Parts: sequence; structure tokens; C-alpha cells
Amino acid sequence: MSPVRVVVAEDNLLVRAGIEALLSTEDGVVVTGVVSRYEELLAQVHRDEPDVVVTDIRMPPTSSDEGIRAAAALRRSHPDVGVVVLSQFLDPAYLLRLIEDGSSRRGYLLKERLASTGQLSSAIRTVAEGGSFIDPLVVDSLVTAKARSPETTLDRLTPREMQTLSEVAAGRSNSAIAAGFGVTERAIEKHINSIFYKLGLLKDDNSNRRVCAVLMFLS
Repeated sequence: MSPVRVVVAEDNLLVRAGIEALLSTEDGVVVTGVVSRYEELLAQVHRDEPDVVVTDIRMPPTSSDEGIRAAAALRRSHPDVGVVVLSQFLDPAYLLRLIEDGSSRRGYLLKERLASTGQLSSAIRTVAEGGSFIDPLVVDSLVTAKARSPETTLDRLTPREMQTLSEVAAGRSNSAIAAGFGVTERAIEKHINSIFYKLGLLKDDNSNRRVCAVLMFLS
């Protein structure tokens, strides 16, 4: 198989060097370019046509939300390029903005997890293949917050349906969820259809019910 070609965008020199060093040890992953600014990132993607971009949320010129804006811009100009956003924050607002136009080829990983073996490479490979990757720590945090919040539409779901939706939010396919639960894929399909019904997500050719359910879960 061809290696996954990656462009890295990070303005912190030490973090940038760490990411490069980490990816240099991964078989099947090649860093084709390294940049530190928003405009440099878009130009590098145009030149290199990488498979995946790994980008910090904040970098010059404003050090606010450049990584999220870059992901949105690349969704329009290079829809086949995956984007893994690295964040220091559990703030769900960043995550919601990242996937508001769809969760395919998008990943959200906490920087503290970079030291965990295989986390970054797993996220890169997942989005390169068209999937989505959401840091399990972020999902766990949001599930805990939901449990403490006032009653919502999500309270209509059974515990197993909430578990299933949590797995969907983490970017796992029906077959992967089924394997993790030790049930058939058909059983997972029934859970997901029940989730759609309880959340009022009727079949609509103009929307992706799976993405809508995830947005409801994360918002």
C-alpha cells in the first residue's frame, strides 16, 4: 500500500519537532511538509496534495481557531484530504465546528494523548480512509456532562442506545461497534434506527441522520 502522506501545521517548535519525530517512526506514514501558519498550510496542501493534514487549532496569524477554519476551507477546496485537529481543550464547541459539515475524514485528538502509543497514527489512518476519529477522552467527558445535565431529548434513549451513539460519535462503523459489543451488525442497525426515531430524525435526502445524531449528542 502507498504511504499516507501528511502535512503538519504547528507553530510551537518543540511540539512540531515532536510530531515529526513521532511520525518518522510509523511505517506507512510520510511527512511531506511542515508549516507554522494558516496561509502556509493552505499553500502547502495545494502544492503537496497530501492525504491528511495534522494541525493545531491555534496558530498565526490570530492564534484563535485557524485549524478549524483550515478544515472548513479544505472541505471545499480539497474534500478528499483528511484533517486531524490537535487540541489542548475539551471544549465541545471546537469539535462541533469541526464536524458541522460532516464528520467524514475529520479527527479531533487531545495533545496530551500524543504520547500514547499509536493514537496519532490511528487517527491519521482512520481519516485517510474516509472515517472519523474523536478522542475517547473527549467522548467520555461529554457523556459525563450529559449525565449531569437537565433532561433532554437524549434521555429517551436506553443505556445501550446511548452507548451505541457514543461509539458512533467516536467515529466507529456499525461493524466495529458490533464487534466491540459482541453482537451482530444487524442488532446495531436496529439500535441506530431506534435512535433516529427517538431523536426525531426522519429520513431526509438532504441530511445525514448519523451526523445529525452525533451533533445532538455533542451539543
